Amino acid sequence: MGDSIELAAGEYRAVIGRRGAGLLRLEWRGHDLVWPCDEPAAPVAFQGLLLAPWPNRVADGHYVFAGAEHRLAITEPARNTALHGLVHAEPWLPVETGPDLARLTFLLDGAPGYPFRLELTAAYRIDPVEGLHVHMTARNTGGTAAPYGTGAHPYLRIGGTLDDAVLRLPARSRLPVDGRLLPVGAPEPVEGTEHDFGAARRIGATVFDTAFTDLRRDPQGRAWTVLSGAGRSVGLWADGSYGWLQVFSADGLPGGLHRSGLAVEPMTCPPNAFATGTDLAVLAPGATADSRFGIRALPAPRG
Repeated sequence: MGDSIELAAGEYRAVIGRRGAGLLRLEWRGHDLVWPCDEPAAPVAFQGLLLAPWPNRVADGHYVFAGAEHRLAITEPARNTALHGLVHAEPWLPVETGPDLARLTFLLDGAPGYPFRLELTAAYRIDPVEGLHVHMTARNTGGTAAPYGTGAHPYLRIGGTLDDAVLRLPARSRLPVDGRLLPVGAPEPVEGTEHDFGAARRIGATVFDTAFTDLRRDPQGRAWTVLSGAGRSVGLWADGSYGWLQVFSADGLPGGLHRSGLAVEPMTCPPNAFATGTDLAVLAPGATADSRFGIRALPAPRG
């Protein structure tokens, strides 16, 4: 799917694709800040795509909303789940473009297991100082309330290997999951465990496919994840609408892509939220939901 959109400001350059309104590239001074994807190749492992009307997984594709039972298509057969929503492979429509701005929309007019109508908008903006800013909006244009969650799937990348990279995560808690990566209990503190990256430290052999929550935030309400290595640092921030981060170390990806980047996925709700209701938004007819996140180069750590 072609028609990618190039954005630039200062020393930043980004490329946005129509497929899933995906972030195909983000560079600073010619260095990749995210795992790049070149069209016409399809993204690998959801690389850079936006996720709605739910992120992550719905167990068995089954949920009950407003007293009615719904069954979504199973898109992850190995775990028998419905994975990452309904719009990541769809063609979004560019409605506004400029040197540093791209705004795309998609009308989700019902689907098997999701008989609701949402107008989705994704606005990408490049700032010469602040880097990439992404604003995701959903408006319920149907006649009934609709369940809603969203997420994004960028893979952060710096020079050097993932094992040698240094990571700082804002999370105080992680969600315990079963073999299908579905919740099996309440969030647990990470302090003192292998998943405690509250203070920046080397990733080493740590394996992530983990949902984190209870996020520390700066005075502007942003939760920052920072990945550093080979003299460079990249930071991803997520606003208060994103109460969760799914972190995935790309273990097991085929074709030499094993541990090729670190997915840091801001999510408004956790895995299986359609079934559990945890942090799930319910949009009344005419109501909207807004979410913002960004990615930028940061000063390299000293020492």
